[in-house]
Amino acid sequence: MRFPIALASTLLLLPLSVFGQTIELKGGKQSPKKPAPAATVQPTAVPAMTDVAYRPILLGQGPNSLVNRIDTAALVKGGQKDGLIMFSALIDKTGKMVVSAFYREAPNSTLLKQEVKRRLRDTVFVPGIYNHKPVDAVYYGTVSFVVVEGKQPRLRIFSNQEYPELKAESDFIGPQPILGGESGFNGVHYPPAAAAQVPVSGIADIRLQLDDKGEIQSLSVAGEHPPLVGFGAQALMDLYATKFIPAFREGKPVACDITLPVYYPEPE
Repeated sequence: MRFPIALASTLLLLPLSVFGQTIELKGGKQSPKKPAPAATVQPTAVPAMTDVAYRPILLGQGPNSLVNRIDTAALVKGGQKDGLIMFSALIDKTGKMVVSAFYREAPNSTLLKQEVKRRLRDTVFVPGIYNHKPVDAVYYGTVSFVVVEGKQPRLRIFSNQEYPELKAESDFIGPQPILGGESGFNGVHYPPAAAAQVPVSGIADIRLQLDDKGEIQSLSVAGEHPPLVGFGAQALMDLYATKFIPAFREGKPVACDITLPVYYPEPE
């Protein structure tokens, strides 16, 4: 299932959310800051303990945040039209991106994907917090790019991949699985049965119900693409005993009922 481009343009009407759910970047006179060179990127200093019980991974607003590193003028010059991509990224305790994956790319979004992928390598996020401690966790984002009147770029980044939440223009940050530590999640593992066949990349859509502390209440397979490869069953095993930074709505942790895409890249 692909995200409709027509809907992406409506998302541009959302206001800026300081908490990090969405960030809007308009072209023309309100052009983005020049992307900071990679050499200047430094990990965010994070105290060992904090008085915040939970905080999701946030985009941030400094020169090394993703929204300020993406070169929208270069995208327009290169011929990028309206586009949309989804991605996930493992963000460590310092806010540095460790590894990323891109999927569910809308048609004609190749340049956008390449630019986001390139800039993501040197991006610094605000790291997540769970039980008062910085944690390694997975960030889920949606990037929308629209060219207004053929020349004015508008970039939006959403911190969730929920179609209903995007359509409703909600101030919502999706839950983020924690890697290691108190969590039982230690990454995704390609289905062993599929490895014996022709390897392909795939996605398992997992129906996930969490409480406001990020504890799993229900876990089931909503779909898998392609089917009959084993991605759904494998995702259930990979996510079993996972702890999550809870979802946030309007700046507060909340219980949620979502569909989490778990991406499995083709084995090398």
